[in-house]
Amino acid sequence: MSLFVRHSLFTYGTLQMPEVQLARFGRLLHGRRDRLPGFRTMEILIADSEVIAVSGTDRHLLVVPSANPGDAVEGSVLRLTDEELSAADDYEVDDYARVEVVLASGTKAWAYLASDRARDGETPSG
Repeated sequence: MSLFVRHSLFTYGTLQMPEVQLARFGRLLHGRRDRLPGFRTMEILIADSEVIAVSGTDRHLLVVPSANPGDAVEGSVLRLTDEELSAADDYEVDDYARVEVVLASGTKAWAYLASDRARDGETPSG
């Protein structure tokens, strides 16, 4: 595993959970609090049994654009290696797409937002 931390990842849901971090990254990550302005969360049902086993729930948050400019999603910025970012990609189901965002602090980070499929209203799946 590369020891070089190269990526900032804004997390707002299960990737903040210690048990998920240990399962996906093999270590606990300490994030810095931040916000993603102009977005809101909604809850979706996850069908992927591996994701449910790791997170302990079939209900996950999904970030979507908000019509209310005052909305913002609270979360944490984690610093990841290339391998850890790939492990995070493998964890997220098809309802999520990794997109570069600018946080309230001005930090550029990756975030998992609603994919086109999820925004088009297709039934979430695993």
